[in-house]
Amino acid sequence: MNMTFNPDRYLARVGLKAGDITPDANGLTRLQLAQTSTIPFENFEPLTGGVPALDGQSLWQKLVADRRGGYCLELNSLFGMALEAFGFEATPVLGRVRMGAPHGGPRAHHAFVVTINGEEYLADTGFGGPAPVLPVRLGTQEPQNLRGETFRIRMDETSGEEVLERLNGEDWFSLYGFDRVAVSPPDYEAANFVCARWDKSPFPHNLMMTIVTEGGRNSLFNRTLKRVREGKTEQEDLTSFARFKEAMRDLFGLPEDEPLYRKAWDRLTAPTTAHAG
Repeated sequence: MNMTFNPDRYLARVGLKAGDITPDANGLTRLQLAQTSTIPFENFEPLTGGVPALDGQSLWQKLVADRRGGYCLELNSLFGMALEAFGFEATPVLGRVRMGAPHGGPRAHHAFVVTINGEEYLADTGFGGPAPVLPVRLGTQEPQNLRGETFRIRMDETSGEEVLERLNGEDWFSLYGFDRVAVSPPDYEAANFVCARWDKSPFPHNLMMTIVTEGGRNSLFNRTLKRVREGKTEQEDLTSFARFKEAMRDLFGLPEDEPLYRKAWDRLTAPTTAHAG
């Protein structure tokens, strides 16, 4: 077990208590939902010129002690520590983000395949946006309704990947594909640098945030805020720094950090920044 990880402090961070998590399907569902509801997806470091640290101590300090969020490589690294601590059989995978495209980009998205009583589940706390908030059962291509949203896993024979797809209206929308190639620490480091600093990566250029709520999720793309509640979407453009800071606190559960938010706001309001339509 990672000696940085304190199970009781982690459970307190995600709103659970000792005894809430057992290494079964219900425990996995509860754990994934708890983390995505309390630790937001956010990419402030890449947006403001940094590369997030992936060592256990740095992750623990940022995500648990400082109550910040992070992006996939950070969030799922912490989630992996929790899976290990609570007795789950979890295998890391790296995926290629598609977001509707027929093929994926670099192998840079971190997730897990968790095996419980011979059944496999895709467990992921770090995709943000339109991702499933609950684990997705593998080994079937049948649609799965997860908290009112429909997903499936499709086998792509061309790429050899299992592809996670979301049903948008009547159309299936590909989120990412993943394979079962073994993953080692240098793979995470390479993926992290690609995500944070590659000029074709979205993270150095746009602010992307998501947190799961009781009735749906809150999401932010640059200054466009979307709040999904019971299937209905409310949209708001954040037009002032004061409102931006307020959203960080009230809608994403982040701590006060005016210098960081000011740096991000200045980046978002610069003429060269692309904004959501």
